[in-house]
Amino acid sequence: MTFEKRADASPAGNILVPLFSVVLALLTGAVFLWLSGHDPARAYMTMFKGAFGSGYGISETIVKSIPLMLCALGVAIAFKMKLWNIGAEGQLVMGAVGATWVALNFPDYPALVLIPAMFIMGTLCGGIWGMLPAIPRAYLGVNEIITTLMLNYVAILWMEYLVYGPWRDPQGFNFPLTAAFADAARLPTFGDSRVHAGLLIAVVLAVIIYYGMKHTRWGYEVKVIGESETAARYAGMSISKNIILVMMVSGAIAGIAGMAEVSGLMHRLQDSISVGYGYTAIIIAWLSHLHPGAIIAVSILFGGLEAGGYSLQTTGIPAAIVSMLQGLILFFVLGGQILTRYRIVFNSKKVGGN
Repeated sequence: MTFEKRADASPAGNILVPLFSVVLALLTGAVFLWLSGHDPARAYMTMFKGAFGSGYGISETIVKSIPLMLCALGVAIAFKMKLWNIGAEGQLVMGAVGATWVALNFPDYPALVLIPAMFIMGTLCGGIWGMLPAIPRAYLGVNEIITTLMLNYVAILWMEYLVYGPWRDPQGFNFPLTAAFADAARLPTFGDSRVHAGLLIAVVLAVIIYYGMKHTRWGYEVKVIGESETAARYAGMSISKNIILVMMVSGAIAGIAGMAEVSGLMHRLQDSISVGYGYTAIIIAWLSHLHPGAIIAVSILFGGLEAGGYSLQTTGIPAAIVSMLQGLILFFVLGGQILTRYRIVFNSKKVGGN
């Protein structure tokens, strides 16, 4: 048996293989649930009802999906150019820190000034955090996987220093959080739900990214460099400039996710803002084949996993089960990628050694 590389992946395969991979992951997760003494069917039904069984569940699913959408859109741009940005988690945190700085220092400004300023600062901080590992990658060939991953820890520790130290709310009973933002620093929400304007930002960015990748020269250069650096260099494209630019844009979008979380949902900075959204976004980007529209849909699915996970805990099943399911989905999806890129060929055995 050998693997032959396909000339072109079939559109049907691009859809069916990930779906089949998710089903296999859920079946494997069911085995773990059964071995740990839980009823898999009941657990999955509880998760589904918790995520999509009521208006409240759906709104919470969307709330959870907003940072996932933004972070996944960010890392997808980098992945298009074969740049492995694992640092969306830290870039989200730095975006939240930048937006919080504005909210805490200019609380008397009107919303028309404060919200755009927080947006710009969040974007800038996330972009700079993405650019830091891009410079050694562009000029010295330093592996960006290690540097982006390490910068996650730096960002989280910096945020913890702020909320435990100089930014801690004196009225907060020693909890690690800042003072609540003024009303003018809060993103508007839809009706009585917690779904905030970050959803609109994510959808608009998805449209812009889709158009930019399909119909602009920069998008074409990103695609060509991702396919072959040698061909791109031969065509006169600047590899170093694009590495820095792509990583900066990627980090900036993740920074917007941080701004949206503190401004639209938490209304303050607290250490629980970092719950692994940046890492889950990597799974979403791969599941979506880096397509912006698919990222929106898959993010809602994973938002449902997060929201359903809270319902699952009420049945006595630990929340770690949800993380395990996410890991299984990534494992099976990455494994399934082999079938979209390669064809399995069964070789007949030759008789007489000929």
